[in-house]
Amino acid sequence: MLQWLFQSKMIQRVRSYFRSHWRTSFLSIGAHSCFEIIDLLVPYAIGQIINVLSGRSPDAAAGWLINSMAALLGLPVNQGLSVAVLMGVIFAITVVRAPIEPWISGWFHWLITLNARRDRQAEAIAKILTLPIEFYDTNNPGRIANRIARGVENYLWSYPEVAGQLIPKLVRVLGIFIVMLTIDWRVALPFALSFAAVLGYSLRSLGNIVEKEKKLDRYMENTASHTSELVTNIKTVKAFATETREYERQRQRLSRELFVVTYGIHTDYVVLATRRNTGLQLASFGILALALYATVTGQISIGYFVTLMTLASMGYSEVQPISLQSELLARRFSPLQRFHEFMEEPVGLDAQDISFEDTGAPKAAIVPFRDAPQLPPSPQYQFRGQVEFRDLTFGYDRDRPVLNHINITLNPRETVALVGRSGSGKSTLVKLLFRYFDPDRGSITIDGKDIRALDTRGYRRRLAIVHQEVDVFNGTVLDNLRYGRPDASWEEVQQACAIARVDEFVRTLPDGYYTIVGERGLRLSGGQRQRLGIARALLVDPDVLVFDEATSSLDSESERAIQEAMGSILGTRTTLVIAHRLSTVRDADKIVVLDDGDIAEVGTHHQLLKQRGLYHRLHTLQSSSEAMPAL
Repeated sequence: MLQWLFQSKMIQRVRSYFRSHWRTSFLSIGAHSCFEIIDLLVPYAIGQIINVLSGRSPDAAAGWLINSMAALLGLPVNQGLSVAVLMGVIFAITVVRAPIEPWISGWFHWLITLNARRDRQAEAIAKILTLPIEFYDTNNPGRIANRIARGVENYLWSYPEVAGQLIPKLVRVLGIFIVMLTIDWRVALPFALSFAAVLGYSLRSLGNIVEKEKKLDRYMENTASHTSELVTNIKTVKAFATETREYERQRQRLSRELFVVTYGIHTDYVVLATRRNTGLQLASFGILALALYATVTGQISIGYFVTLMTLASMGYSEVQPISLQSELLARRFSPLQRFHEFMEEPVGLDAQDISFEDTGAPKAAIVPFRDAPQLPPSPQYQFRGQVEFRDLTFGYDRDRPVLNHINITLNPRETVALVGRSGSGKSTLVKLLFRYFDPDRGSITIDGKDIRALDTRGYRRRLAIVHQEVDVFNGTVLDNLRYGRPDASWEEVQQACAIARVDEFVRTLPDGYYTIVGERGLRLSGGQRQRLGIARALLVDPDVLVFDEATSSLDSESERAIQEAMGSILGTRTTLVIAHRLSTVRDADKIVVLDDGDIAEVGTHHQLLKQRGLYHRLHTLQSSSEAMPAL
């Protein structure tokens, strides 16, 4: 039997997806199954017609129906009336039922499915928004999108196949067996045993094929992931002229997929179909011999012979559809399992504070404690912007700390700079400040309150960050500016853009603030994206503003513009500046030099130069490289 059918956790998960539709689902599956059972009256009625035409009396059930109709209509019972009544039964089952069944079965099956697809997609989006940051360090967008798309698609098709095909067909076969049993048990029992044997063999074989499907699915996911990377990094591919190499690499992967599908999985399916069809034909021939023997020896009538053979043919004809439905479920098992694994990924620290009922992103001046969300807004929760890192120790691997006993205080409206070699822990400190991770030891407080006791979303809304690579969405300049605060007024937007020098370049764009910037802001230069990021951060009016390597990848002219923008901000709020270029931090109130996770030096620019320590060496190296003549 299919492994998927016995995995209770998977079944419970699937059941939960359709739980809200259980009434409609129960009624539609029940109605469809009833139609499958009613179909069995057609071969029964035909068999009784043959008996009537051959001069034999109909059986008790058919005789009762004919006599009842004769009494109702006031007509004598004869051959013509008997045939007419039985034809009426066939007409009701076939013609009258035809326009009704699609609405009771097909309409509701797909109505449930489409609603469930919407719900699954919404849950997947919610999952994306609540996963921890480190998940995206090891899973690229193409891999994630492919897993979600294939999982949702296979859930979409699985329900109509199970509810609309597999369950009703199994009910139909059970009905066939019961009807045959009432006619002649010596034919019914061999039918049931042979049917179970052929179907059981098919399902056992499918269980082995599923394992190959799972391996292939993971391989195909990697192929799709690299295709996504090609799209994302197409400029690099063309710059290094590696189109042929990348094409050959993907072509080889696709060829390996084809080989596995053709000579592994597809071959197994063909072998299975061959053996299954052979078994069905042998079983059908055996039932024919048994039914013929019972008719010749006078144990059953010719009408019953026709009924038994028709029912047996109908029953055996369901083996292939049931097997094919099971085959489709087997093929869908791996994407379903991968989607299920994705939905079971542990969420981030902030997940408990995220409510998707609140779709807005208003400015959150008040940040309540998590354990007291019922408290009314009060000025006592308004941040002043004092941040303290107290004896902070953290490592992505607990045995290898990245930060060791860090103690830093940022006073309100003070500008503190973090500098140091690559890998010294600067960006990790910012991740802890935004609570992407919690420290292994020590704490981070804002105005004396441990950030772990605060509502994470509300707390983060009082912070803003400008990254080295500013994330820009494919929309207008204005949409990107208002991303953190959609309700910002036009005057507030212009004020933030004036401070960040956005107004200097936006007037050169074809549609000004309504210019579409393209995916990832490709229509803007690096410096323009940085200034847009600064204005976006200012627009939320944060208590703490972080610049994370905001100028390290810019040319001198763009860097100067960003420094001027930053200079007009310093002193207006608590500011933390992470810088690789030391020219960016000359005017900081305090410079903290990190070295291999430890604080090496603390002081102003001039104080640190006089100490002639690590900061002096870094400054000397940068000054000498900048002073080198251009070749």
